[in-house]
Amino acid sequence: MKKDLSFYTKLFLSTFTLSAFTIGGGYVIVPLMRQKFVQKYNWLSEEEMLDITAIAQSSPGPIAVNASILVGYKLAGIPGAIFTVFGTVLPPLIIISIISLFYLAFKENEIVRSVLWGLQVAVSAVIVDVVVSMVSTVIKNKRLIPILVMLVSFVLAFIIKINVFFIILGCGTLGAFSGLYNKHRKDNI
Repeated sequence: MKKDLSFYTKLFLSTFTLSAFTIGGGYVIVPLMRQKFVQKYNWLSEEEMLDITAIAQSSPGPIAVNASILVGYKLAGIPGAIFTVFGTVLPPLIIISIISLFYLAFKENEIVRSVLWGLQVAVSAVIVDVVVSMVSTVIKNKRLIPILVMLVSFVLAFIIKINVFFIILGCGTLGAFSGLYNKHRKDNI
């Protein structure tokens, strides 16, 4: 893929439109990024997008911004990360600036309140779709360790009620050791 002005424009406009027309935050924009960058443009593989999603979720800060940085950097280095971050951050900044001008009128409006409640329901459905899609991708690859980590993490979080911070820390540690083990194994072959 040629990284000229049209590529950077396409990269910026892709993240800009995704961010402008997505309500619900990172859990909603990440699957739409997957659809655009993996399925439509074929710029990333499914596995790369899964890795980007995992890193974006476990990094501090908004998931949408983290994912856009990682996608942009993966596709075009630092300039790509800059274009995707601006594409992701500008729409909410513009929208919030406009809404703040009319906040008092929106605050008590029953129609606006009802629309926002409906959007919460829609966002919940999209999040469930993302979870099902990501789980099915992991299961299709038939990799035992990621499946076990997913199941154990679910049990620890929802049944045993362990703080998610400790689960993320444990999974990160396990991932680091797994990466070191795989690297050591490849070096010895």
